[in-house]
Amino acid sequence: MKPFEKILFDNKEWAAKQIEEDPDYFNRLVEIQNPEILWIGCSDSRVPADKITATNPGEIFVHRNIANMVVHTDLNLLSVLDYAVEILHVKHIIVCGHYGCSGVKAALSHHNMGIINKWLRNIKDVYRFHQQEIDLIADEEQKVNRMVELNVQEQVMNLAKTSIVQKAWKHNQQPHLHGWVYGLSDGLLKPVFELSPGAPMDHIYEYDDL
Repeated sequence: MKPFEKILFDNKEWAAKQIEEDPDYFNRLVEIQNPEILWIGCSDSRVPADKITATNPGEIFVHRNIANMVVHTDLNLLSVLDYAVEILHVKHIIVCGHYGCSGVKAALSHHNMGIINKWLRNIKDVYRFHQQEIDLIADEEQKVNRMVELNVQEQVMNLAKTSIVQKAWKHNQQPHLHGWVYGLSDGLLKPVFELSPGAPMDHIYEYDDL
């Protein structure tokens, strides 16, 4: 059986099992999407948001990309953010990275990755902001892992810089912004950064007429 065929086969078994255990399972899902959390995570297949948080369908709204980035020109991310904040009225946004992230590793190298270079440049900028600290770390694994934490911090800051979040802060006093890192070796989530609604930032990023 080919991998994609196995997925279809397993899907049928899973759906049948859900109905056997709870005949109304899918009927409820059709009617309900009221998550309180937007999750911005890495596309890495080892970091599925629902699995590592033990959440059920409908509980978190998920966006994933390489190295869990919040890029101000990414219309995909911004569309998800706007929908989550303006329509779903999420109370929390979590940016979750993971230790040993391949995207962060690649950004710290000088290898030509083709079209991916354009995406990784945003992570290289994070390195430039924190170069003095990162260059003092001799161990390569520790260097990457510290960069993962700093990258999460910068992406949370990038969320706060958006007019979408600032407008919600001004009118609704939400969402709270959280930066977490997931450990592949132990399965644990580690909070590394947080911003509450209305948190101060450099004035140049603030919008006064929202």
